Amino acid sequence: MTLIPRTDLDVYPLCLGGNVFGWTADEQQSFAVLDAYVAGGGNFVDTAEGYSHWAPGNVGGESETIIGNWLARRGRRDDVVIATKLKGLSRESIRKSVEGSLRRLQTDYIDLHYAHYDDPDAPQEETAAAFGELVAEGKVRHLAASNFSADRLASSLRIADELGVPRYVAVQPHYNLMERESVEGELAALVAREGLAVFPYYSLASGFLTGKYRTANDVEGRERGDRAGTYLNERGLRVLDALDKVSAAHAVDPTTIALAWLLTRPDVVAPIASARTGEQLPALLAAAELELTEAEVDELTAASA
Repeated sequence: MTLIPRTDLDVYPLCLGGNVFGWTADEQQSFAVLDAYVAGGGNFVDTAEGYSHWAPGNVGGESETIIGNWLARRGRRDDVVIATKLKGLSRESIRKSVEGSLRRLQTDYIDLHYAHYDDPDAPQEETAAAFGELVAEGKVRHLAASNFSADRLASSLRIADELGVPRYVAVQPHYNLMERESVEGELAALVAREGLAVFPYYSLASGFLTGKYRTANDVEGRERGDRAGTYLNERGLRVLDALDKVSAAHAVDPTTIALAWLLTRPDVVAPIASARTGEQLPALLAAAELELTEAEVDELTAASA
């Protein structure tokens, strides 16, 4: 377990993504994944109020509802850290979203609540004050931000400090071996300076880094095929070759190596990865225990440059 800086939250270094719950995994399949994850030592689950609105017939909230049902039936609320996200950062929107999430999750508190996206229409002072009220009421324990620019994140931290209200303790950026530019630079410097935790999403590049997409035929008709297919180029194949080499040396899946690489990055506490079935979990969980050599880290970093 790893303690998230500035919090009392001890989390497993692999966060289970809930974006597939109510999408490619129905409730029964989702329960099986959640059961297998905690049985393997995991305790950190990530979702959002909008998951999974993109699936036909869904409206959003399906993932939170499934997780809430699982928490209630298994009696696991006290030993699982729940992170969720909201859109719209006005005071009214924040309060409405949090109340909805609490209801669907069948809980009276959320451990880590993210602003899912920046909201330029909402004054950051209003956002900080609204989040501060919810922390004071005990409905939210800690705050975080996802998909913020370095400038906007910096100003939100400054404003929270000026108002004397809780500040963001973590960020959730799009970050993996194929997506590095938006993190490694200004944002990384800010994160290090402010002592924030990093929880990368799309840690496996929409499945590309599992190694299952190597030709155009592999992506055709797959749920995430279009997105994974964008990585089928010279650089992507170079990264897969490096993953194959390192995974063979450790006798593990390329998935495990891709996640283990993220765990070597500065301030990364836990990559977020999802599983549709319990059978997919061992490769994810193994990353928490695997230690890459310095040479292996360098090889992967160079391949993905």
